[in-house]
Order: sequence, then structure tokens, then C-alpha cells
Amino acid sequence: MSAILGVPIDAAYHIVFALAGVLAPPLGGLAAAAAIVLFTIGVRLLLVPVSYRAMKGMDAQARIAPQVQALRKRHAGQPEALQRAVAALYRAEGTSALAGCLPILVQWPFFSVMYLVFRSPVVGGVRNALLTHDLFGAPLGSHWLSAAGPFSAHGAVFASLFVLLACLGWLSARMTRAMAAPGAAATGAASALAKAVPFLTVAFAAFLPLASGLYLATTSTWTLAERAILRKRLAAARPELPARLSLACRGMPRKAASRGRAALARSLSIGGAGLCTPRPAPPARRR
Repeated sequence: MSAILGVPIDAAYHIVFALAGVLAPPLGGLAAAAAIVLFTIGVRLLLVPVSYRAMKGMDAQARIAPQVQALRKRHAGQPEALQRAVAALYRAEGTSALAGCLPILVQWPFFSVMYLVFRSPVVGGVRNALLTHDLFGAPLGSHWLSAAGPFSAHGAVFASLFVLLACLGWLSARMTRAMAAPGAAATGAASALAKAVPFLTVAFAAFLPLASGLYLATTSTWTLAERAILRKRLAAARPELPARLSLACRGMPRKAASRGRAALARSLSIGGAGLCTPRPAPPARRR
């Protein structure tokens, strides 16, 4: 193992080991598994700014999905022109086609370190004491097909983990579809990847140590809760945009206001009622 990898692995090992020692009195044999969960939560707390930026990017993708579809029709048969137009649109919105994948990419080094911690019999020149811990009888460093096999108490722990990951993947894919605007599914490979990745965690967990599966389950649960909270926050901020834009439309002629209302509705993916609508003249005062 190289010295570059040894530093983060040694740090992660000592953090998890210290947490397990603190949690041992109240949790007993579950202390190490709980320490992995707390370690994962700590990682996700550090990445909250990245997740928020990714959610804003996904929200922007949903808003501009109709414009992307219009560009596809306009530049049909012109892939280079389409690529330039879509790239310019994404730059104008401050997002990219892979914005939703950013948290996954940033998490990968932490996940890799956790994987290596439970694959290494020796960490920092000493025996890896975390490998002696288990979850309901299944060693945290074990694999699904190791030890007693899949049809045993050891296999039942992994089967429960697989069911949990499958449910989390289904909920994540459902939330992704709910967040996408009509036509957003045709924006390219990023949307397909975002839908497939949650279910790939089940396949990964089948070949990874149990500790890595716990990391995946914890981070998937966190992602669902985080998306729900950030989605409400972004939705609460969005109604302010039409109000601001309607102020800019005051005094516009009726035809120009109608065109502006339609364009704004397409760009914001919301109803156009009330946007840039000319205000009726006040009733004449009776003398």
C-alpha cells in the first residue's frame, strides 16, 4: 500500500476505532457498525455544500428541459451545433449535464478508504482490530459469499442489507423522476446514470465487505432525506422569481407581454399565468 493511501486509511481507521470505543458501553457488539454509520454521516455533513450545489444544478436542468428539447428539434442532424447550443444554455444557467453526479464523484475517495480499511489486516503497522467486530454475527470485513455462505445467519444479514439498499434505490429513482420536468429524461446519459446508480449499490454490496455495505446504506438514506429537504427549500424560493419578473414587465405592450409570458413559462417550467400580464386599467372614479 502506498504512503499516499496509507495516510487517509490510517486516519479513517483511528476515527472509526475511537467512535467504536465511545459507543461500546451503550451498544455493545453493535458499536463498530454504529461507528461506521456515524463516520458516514460525518462525511455527508462535510459534503452538504456540494450536495446543495448539485441540487441547484438538477433544479436548473428541470427548468431548462423544454429549451433543450427545442434545441434538439432546431439542430436535428447537426450534432456539433446542438452540442454548442446546449453547452451555452448550461453555462447561462450555471449548471452542467453531470451536476447531479457531483456528490457521488466526491464521495468516491471516502468510500474507497472505508473499503480499504476493512480489507487491510494491518493498518499503520498494527493489526486491524476492526476486523474482529461483527453485525449480528456477520464480521464487518466479510463478504456475502464467504464464511458460512448465503443461506445462513451470516447470509441473512447480507440479505437484509440488500433489501434495504433495493428499497432505497427504488425511492431514490422515484424521487429523481418526480424532480425531473417533462422531457428531462431525454437530456442524455446523465439522467439514465442518475436512475441506474441507486440500484447498482445492491450489486456492489454483494462483492464488498459488510462495512462498505453499511456505508452505502447510510449514505443512500442520507441522500434521500437531504434531497427531500433541499427540494422543499428550492421550491419555496422559486415562487419569488415570477414576482420579480412580473415587475420587469410593467408597461410592456400586450403582445410583447404575451410573448414574454410564454418564454418565461418555458424557461421556468411553471405556469405562465400572472407573468407579464398587463394590469387592467383601474375603474373610473364616479363623480
